[in-house]
Amino acid sequence: MEQKYSSTSSKMDSKEVQMLKRALERQKLARQQAEKILEEKSKELYDMTRHLKAANNKLEGLLNKKQTDLSDSFMDIIDPYVILDLDYNVITMNDSAIKFLGVDHRKESINVGTMVHYDYVNYTLEAFGSLKKIGILRNYQAKIVLKDKVQKFIQINASLIYDAEQNPIGIHGVMRDISREMEIKELLDEQRRELNIIVDNSPLGIALTVEGKIIKANPTFSQLLGYTENELINVTPKDITTCYDEEECNEFVETHNQSGQDNISVTKEYIRKDGSTFFAKTNINAVRDQKGEIKFQVVVIEDITLEKELQKQKEQLLVDLEASNKNLQEYAHIVSHDLKSPLRSISALASWIKEDYHDKIDEAGQEQLSLLQEKVASMDKLIQGILEYSTANSSQLLSSEVDLNEVIDTIKETIFIPDHVNVTVPDPLPTIVGDKTKMQQLFQNIIGNAVVHIEREVGLVQVLFKDTKEFYHFTVEDNGVGIPKEYHEKIFKIFQSIGNKERSTGIGLSIVKKIVDRYEGDVWVDSEVGEGTQFHFTLKKSVLTNENIES
Repeated sequence: MEQKYSSTSSKMDSKEVQMLKRALERQKLARQQAEKILEEKSKELYDMTRHLKAANNKLEGLLNKKQTDLSDSFMDIIDPYVILDLDYNVITMNDSAIKFLGVDHRKESINVGTMVHYDYVNYTLEAFGSLKKIGILRNYQAKIVLKDKVQKFIQINASLIYDAEQNPIGIHGVMRDISREMEIKELLDEQRRELNIIVDNSPLGIALTVEGKIIKANPTFSQLLGYTENELINVTPKDITTCYDEEECNEFVETHNQSGQDNISVTKEYIRKDGSTFFAKTNINAVRDQKGEIKFQVVVIEDITLEKELQKQKEQLLVDLEASNKNLQEYAHIVSHDLKSPLRSISALASWIKEDYHDKIDEAGQEQLSLLQEKVASMDKLIQGILEYSTANSSQLLSSEVDLNEVIDTIKETIFIPDHVNVTVPDPLPTIVGDKTKMQQLFQNIIGNAVVHIEREVGLVQVLFKDTKEFYHFTVEDNGVGIPKEYHEKIFKIFQSIGNKERSTGIGLSIVKKIVDRYEGDVWVDSEVGEGTQFHFTLKKSVLTNENIES
């Protein structure tokens, strides 16, 4: 048994040894194969390295030769000039390029591909792919990021460099900084967008015409005419406007085209798509070329149909108002005449009764008759005042030379001035061009109001004058009883008076206000109770010098 076991064990050891030997041999073969492959790869890599070195030497030599050949025409140019290999590594560049890019190829390796802004990477790959195919790249524009993170827009014109066998070995090109141009372009684009927003949302109709035909119209223009923008394209103004006199319209257009006038305004009637019409203010602005010929025109229209209807209404209202004023004036004259006639009769009867029955009527009766006559006189004065008020701003203003000193003298002889009151003109008044009757009414009503309200022993009324740039400024000053402040505005309204009602009808100062208004002036009062009064009024010089002014 022991012998048998030993024999078996020996056989097993022999098999294992054989297996190990075979495994070792396979390992040797594998290692030999690996060494062979490594040797081949090493040789291939060595050969490739030699080839690349030779190619690089050849490229550098060629580029150096070309650099020498082109140094006078490229390396010294103002614009940045760069020579690259086909992988976009910088071989050399001029001083302008070093300064512009902020890097120096003599101190560090530079690959311009890494400078391209990420937004322009795909575009750049396509552009330089095309360069490698056709050999030239024109007006390539992109954004680059420099070492200090500054972004620049550049334009490049480049071409391939070939060896003696016409194989491409490099790229050379000129860069130009167009950052400022791009900023301006972006600004113009932004302004154009803003302008388009304004035009598209404008309440005015705006159209662009070339050679008399519409090429663009904004929404308002289309809406006003009832067409779509496409329907308006190539439409002529003659197609959408009425022209009652064709010869006159043609002359108008011809004058605009030839006179050099770049802006004209006219009111025209336009025809909508549905046949209805509307009136519009039309401004036509011409843009001309260097020869002075019209390149295009901008037409701006504003619908004034409603405004025109309002204007017609105003004109009709003015006609109606004029007729109404005329009727009122006639009525005022008739009423004045009809009222004054019985008043005169009443006054005459009262006077006759006093004279014929003075011995039969006692003193009280005589006083009653005198009071009756005073009331009749007041009524007559009131009627006259109403008549004057009704015509103060409705009758025609006649212009003539008016010496205001003579006007004051006439007033002093016409109105009642108490013995204790003196009316003076310290400095001469001017001679003006105006309506003499209105001037007399103006001064007489103020002076007349002043003289009856002076209760001092010695009364004084002064007419003063001051010349300003645009107005004559007059002041009538008195030392009368004065006017409370609460009446300073009221007294210029009709039937507003203060104090003794017998002294005033409440109409005179309202007439003053109307006359001053017609001469585009102003009237106001400065006064304190017991301190006298100053009436101020102004008359506009430009209105006074106009002739035959009408209300």
